[in-house]
Amino acid sequence: MPAVHHKLLLEDALQDSPQTRSLLSVFEEDAGMLTDYTNQLLQSMQRVFGAQSEMGLATEQLSQQLLDYEKKNFALGKGDEEVITTLQNFAKTVGELNSLHSELANQMADSMVFPLIQFREKDLTEISTLKEIFGIATDEHEAAMVKYSRLPKKKENEKLKADLVKEVAYTRRKQHQASLQYYCALNALQYRKRVAMLEPMLGYTQAQISFFKKGIELVSKKMDNFLNSVSNMTESIQTQLDKEAEAMRMSQRELLSVEDTVYMPDKDTEPVNRTLIQKAGYLNIRNKTGLVTTAWDRLYFFTQGGNLMCQPRGAVAGGMVLDLDNSSVMAVECEDRRYCFQITSPSGKTSMILQAESKKEYEEWICTVNNISRQIYLTDNPEAVAIRLNQSAIQAVTPITSFEKRQEGSPNPDRAKPGGIHAASGGSQKSGSAPEPEDLIAPGTPIQFDIMLPASEFQDQNRAGGRRTNPFGETDDDCSTESDDSLLQQVFAVRFLGSMAVRCGNNQEVIYEAMRQVLAARAIHNIFRTTESHLMVTSSNIRLIDPQTQVTRISFQLGEICQFAAHQENGRLMGFVVESRDWSDGDEEGEPTFSAFIFESNTEGEKICYTISLAKDITEAKKDPEALAELIKNMPLTNDGKFLLLEPEADNTSNGARQEDLESEA
Repeated sequence: MPAVHHKLLLEDALQDSPQTRSLLSVFEEDAGMLTDYTNQLLQSMQRVFGAQSEMGLATEQLSQQLLDYEKKNFALGKGDEEVITTLQNFAKTVGELNSLHSELANQMADSMVFPLIQFREKDLTEISTLKEIFGIATDEHEAAMVKYSRLPKKKENEKLKADLVKEVAYTRRKQHQASLQYYCALNALQYRKRVAMLEPMLGYTQAQISFFKKGIELVSKKMDNFLNSVSNMTESIQTQLDKEAEAMRMSQRELLSVEDTVYMPDKDTEPVNRTLIQKAGYLNIRNKTGLVTTAWDRLYFFTQGGNLMCQPRGAVAGGMVLDLDNSSVMAVECEDRRYCFQITSPSGKTSMILQAESKKEYEEWICTVNNISRQIYLTDNPEAVAIRLNQSAIQAVTPITSFEKRQEGSPNPDRAKPGGIHAASGGSQKSGSAPEPEDLIAPGTPIQFDIMLPASEFQDQNRAGGRRTNPFGETDDDCSTESDDSLLQQVFAVRFLGSMAVRCGNNQEVIYEAMRQVLAARAIHNIFRTTESHLMVTSSNIRLIDPQTQVTRISFQLGEICQFAAHQENGRLMGFVVESRDWSDGDEEGEPTFSAFIFESNTEGEKICYTISLAKDITEAKKDPEALAELIKNMPLTNDGKFLLLEPEADNTSNGARQEDLESEA
């Protein structure tokens, strides 16, 4: 490297000639420029160091994000196991690279940033300090020379002269020493600045080389096979994507090549299918917004078993709107709208008016509801039965101008009924083996997940009696004679899970099978919401009461309860079978039909079953006053005689909350 040609001569420091001062100004200007450049260079190097430190933090965050892919549980993530494994391997590799980046950042701080900071704080700051000292010494020497130059020619004072001579000598020596130190520092700066410029870059380059060497070792030894497999995987996925994209483009062209009539409402070219037992599509439903005002909403409707379901846009699942079994459907004229039809519940208290967008949809919806209302979907060959009932379906699509209901209760010889009730029950009695599920419940039997109480029925109950049922058995002066005569009133908090038609009522296995199917259907359709109700067991009937309005939602006479049981493993589940009669075939006695009702209780189901059994015993004992008195005498009561114990008292120290669960008012 060439030597430094320009330097300040120390021999000229004492003379302090203008030539020396001129050369000194050049060195000072050079030192000032070097200071500015050093500050800018240090700022750039600190920026590189900051970026490298941020790179380490970013790679650490990237590694964590790769590991979080598995925790996201994507709804459409089935088949991503290989991707998850690959990302975990990448996360491990990125973590190792993060350690290399952190090491590189530390090396940059030690070998690049720190030397330049040391040069600025030590050498350049020293030059600035010596410059100030040299300036002060020069000013003091100039002041001493001014005083010495003012000595008078006459009457010289030897003492004053001697003092000024000493002062001039002292300041000149001080200036000489300061200039020598200042000149030496400026001369040394010409060498130190070269080292200061090269040393940081040498450290930066060596740190980068070390980083790349370790990175190459990591990739070449551990990553070659892995990267090759990932590359092959991405190429395979891209190939599949290209094939799928081409197939979608061809499908798109095929779908767009249809005639314009496909997009036009009421331009259907296909004939009406009158044998449907399932239907789905958008319909307009009329809703009341005031006393005389209405609004129409466009919603997606579909049938599921014997239920009409509705699912708004954005909803995860649909909800039941109406039970179509034994319902009636008719075409109506409504608000000058086309293709309107009305569905009415069997009781006639619930009805809704819907509008289809085309004549074909309009007729198919009416035919489908007609087929479902006749329970055709429960038969072995629903399409054949629907063809036989085609004539009645055609009559149903004839518009009428009023909302009058059809005459109900008339025998219908074509009505489809669930078969095999007598055969299944008889077979179960004769054979000692466990009955098959098909013998207990017909396959495809619809399940009702809620007991609907229409607003009209709620109003009728309030207008008719003006009295709400008290679930706690408390009596008022104007209570009905039925409550007064009730010898037993016990209330349980339950949640209704579902009900369904069954084929027999003389076997507890039918209750267990109904429990299994109801719970399985709730899990399949993601129906987890239940409403809490009060189940009141009296000596004459069983009632399900709304705890908020105290309105009886459904009631059964004890004579209709032919079977009841609690679940063998889950003690909170219980159910009972209700027997009713079907006179649709014109039989005087009526054909027996059975329905299972499943509940979940806050207490043990065995307690509810025990109470129902006790109520049945009381009902039988009412026929004989002596037997009734003996039964009441043997009832386990509390010490005050006001409460009936559902199970014997095991410990007198039981807490109050437990005692409330065990006791009910008798």
